[in-house]
Amino acid sequence: MTYIIAEPCVDVKDKACIEECPVDCIYEGGRMLYIHPDECVDCGACEPVCPVEAIFYEDDTPDQWSGYVNANVDFFDELGSPGGATKLGKVDFDPPFIKELPPMADE
Repeated sequence: MTYIIAEPCVDVKDKACIEECPVDCIYEGGRMLYIHPDECVDCGACEPVCPVEAIFYEDDTPDQWSGYVNANVDFFDELGSPGGATKLGKVDFDPPFIKELPPMADE
């Protein structure tokens, strides 16, 4: 895995990162965005454009958000590797870890 998206994205989904991603590996779930671990090329283009500072290199993820590393992986367990977020569109799914969180922001 390379980059992950953490708690500041939950219920926000600004999508500036999607526009910046050169390989279309940032997928939209029900409550947040997720970076596909196999499709990401580790370019880091998404990190500086995130207005809520939710994107971290996996090894730099703050301890309080370590559960988001697995949540990003879990999102793709059944989805697999669709080969691009744009053609798939929004997926009305979040892993249980995300789904069970209290509301974080107004959409």
